[in-house]
Parts: sequence; structure tokens; C-alpha cells
Amino acid sequence: MLIEDYVRSLGLDAYLVGGAVRDELLGLESKDADFLVPGVDTDALRAALEPHGRVEDLVVAERLVGVRLHPRDKGIRGLAPAGIEFAPPRKEVSTGPGRHDFEIVADPSLSVEDDMRRRDFTVNAMARRLADGALVDPLRGRQDLRLRLLRTVSPTSFAEDPLRLVRGLRFVSQLGFELEAGTLEHMRTEAAAVTRVSGERIADELAKLLLGARPRDALVVARDTGVLVELIPEFGPAVHLSDHIFAVVQETADAGDELAVRLAALFHDVGKPVDGDPIGHARVAAGIAHATMERLRFPARLTRRVVAIVRDHPYRAEDRPKTPREARRFLYAHDDELAFDLVAHRIADLRAKDRDAGGLEELRGLLEQELSSPHHLRNLAVDGNDLIALGFRPGPELGSALRDLLEYVVDHPESNTRDELVNRARAMLNG
Repeated sequence: MLIEDYVRSLGLDAYLVGGAVRDELLGLESKDADFLVPGVDTDALRAALEPHGRVEDLVVAERLVGVRLHPRDKGIRGLAPAGIEFAPPRKEVSTGPGRHDFEIVADPSLSVEDDMRRRDFTVNAMARRLADGALVDPLRGRQDLRLRLLRTVSPTSFAEDPLRLVRGLRFVSQLGFELEAGTLEHMRTEAAAVTRVSGERIADELAKLLLGARPRDALVVARDTGVLVELIPEFGPAVHLSDHIFAVVQETADAGDELAVRLAALFHDVGKPVDGDPIGHARVAAGIAHATMERLRFPARLTRRVVAIVRDHPYRAEDRPKTPREARRFLYAHDDELAFDLVAHRIADLRAKDRDAGGLEELRGLLEQELSSPHHLRNLAVDGNDLIALGFRPGPELGSALRDLLEYVVDHPESNTRDELVNRARAMLNG
């Protein structure tokens, strides 16, 4: 409310719009705080805001959609470190014969209701006037909120902006809404259009979908409408496995697992139609995950983490580490982050099959217990310089000696002392 009070103090006839109004009516906390200012164009809006701080253009998908204010007031700037977004009423103007040949231009003559009618879904097409709290709801979005229905503002909404296909799926996961029948059919008709959206924007929406409370419901809709196969063509041959895959994804969401584990769950079995061998299908799936995440331009570190989980996820229950030594070996083999990711994924996989995951919960406790035991080269009581001083040559010989010492220490953590390791290294050199 402090940001709203601040915006109200600027002397603009501003309206809170979009997701913030939706979440407010749902009783949810919202991170969005976007404002519409009727009766002005972008230049006039910029001029009105410049006395209050730094103003920059707000560009989305290479289109100027408004401005962003970075307030001079330090307190407000702390509440909105990314700035406060303002936009004038806008309309779409044709720039060619194609249905996608258009640009969005500001038009001071448009009403707030007119601006609402060019948005994506009715539940996002509401505005609340800051001056008196009046709700502007020309498309009965509040009624759809009560019905928990997701309805596009027009039959051409997905054609106008195909990103709305994935955004709609994201709302199914985040808000638990169902798609209205006509909207569902429009999604099915326009599914192929999603391939025209930039990878970064799809990745952002897909991540939010997976981080929602009900990703399985959203993925089922994505599968049934064809959107999923357009996003990840390799899901076509794996469609008969999708119920299990989606169930594993849902288990990762229920457990509150990190995005990497949820993404890995999405990809973990897509290689089975190509290679039925447990190790083989994991390698194929890891390749699919890598190619897809690179195409969608996910961050490189996240991509590497997901690929590692998918590649290493299959192991037999009888091979599960059961002793402190085996837990240290598991940490040594996989490194800490991947070890815990693999356990989280395996727990989700077992629960999706209605199987007992108690043994893996015990393993997770065992891994946490052994985290402080030496299992990294950096944990050794000696380093490369110590071994060089003994006569080891820099290069492969030195690296092999350090790894041998580490393997010994993993099995015998009490032996991780400088004197003992120097003696063992000397014996290796002389042996």
C-alpha cells in the first residue's frame, strides 16, 4: 500500500491494473504493481514523472509499452528496487496484411475500459482507481475469479500474442484455475503459434509454471492441447509416459523442491521411447534436456544442473547408500548439490508410483550427517604444494595422487591429518 500511496501523491489519475488487482481480489500477496494513467501519451507521462526521479522507457518484446520510474525517495526506491511501471492507454494498430503485423501505440483518447479489452485474460482485465477505489471490470473478470475460470478477452487473444498460451498454463498451475471451454479450444487451435515466441520468454513462463502449486494440471492441459509437443517435440513419442512424468513433477512441487529438480522430473523419462535401458534412456533424456534448455535459453548453470540430475537419476534401490561410508562415497561421486538433487528426484519418483520412500528419507539424513566429513579435494589436510615438495610432478601424476588420497580419506576420515597423508604420499612416490 505504501507504493500506492506514493503513486497517489504524484497527482496522476492512476489505476492499479492487471495481476495486482486479480491477486488483491483473491486475497493473495502480489509482487506486481503496474499502473495505468489515462488521458496522456508516453511523452506526457514521462514529463509528469521526471520531477520525481529517473524515468526510463519500458520495452517488452521490442515494443515501447510505457515508462519505469526510479523514485528519488529512498524509502520508496527500497520498496520497488526495479522501479514502478506506468503506462498510458494503448491500442493495436495494423502495420501490414498479416494478423501479426501490428504495433502497440499509446492513445490518450482511450478509456480505461478500452485498455482492458486488449489484455490477455478477463481476470487480468480489471483496474482499480487509486483516487476512490472504484473497480473497472468491463469483461466480468471478477465473476470469472469467483468461478475460478480462465477466459481470454477475445477469440484472437492467443493469435495476437502466442506467449499467452504458456502464460495461461502458468495460471492453471499457480492459481488452480480451469480454462473456459472456448479458451481451451482456442489454445488447441493456436498451439503451433507458441514456436514463434522467444526462448527466454517461454523459459520464464515455464519456470513459473513448474514452481506453481499444480504443475500437473497445467502439463495435462499443455499435452491435451498440443502446446507441450510444440514446446518440446520429443514429448510426442513419450506421450504414453506422460501421466507418470507429470505425477513426478507434481511430487516435486508438493515437496517444495528447487526448480532444477522440477525441470529434471519433466525430462527424466522422455528418452525411454528411444532407449529402454535404464542407463541408456537417462543419457538420451539428458541430451533432450540439454538441447531444449539451450534452445529456450535457460541459464547455463541451471541447464548443467538439470542435465546432471537426468543423466544420473536411475539407480536400483538395493544400490542405495546405507552406511556412513557409502554416504560419503555418494557425496564424493556426485558432489553435494547433485547428491541431494538425486535423492529429491528419486523420492518424487517413488511417491508418484505410490511406493515407500522412507529409505531415501533416511539416506537424505545420512548425507546431511556426513556433509562435514572430508569428501572433496579441498577437505584434504594436504594440497598439491605439499605433494610437489615431496617430489611429485605437476600434472596428471599429481592429480592422480591427490584423488587416491581423497578416496582413502573418504573411507577413513579419521586419517585426514597432515602427517598421515604426507606419509602415505611418500609411500606412493617410493612405491
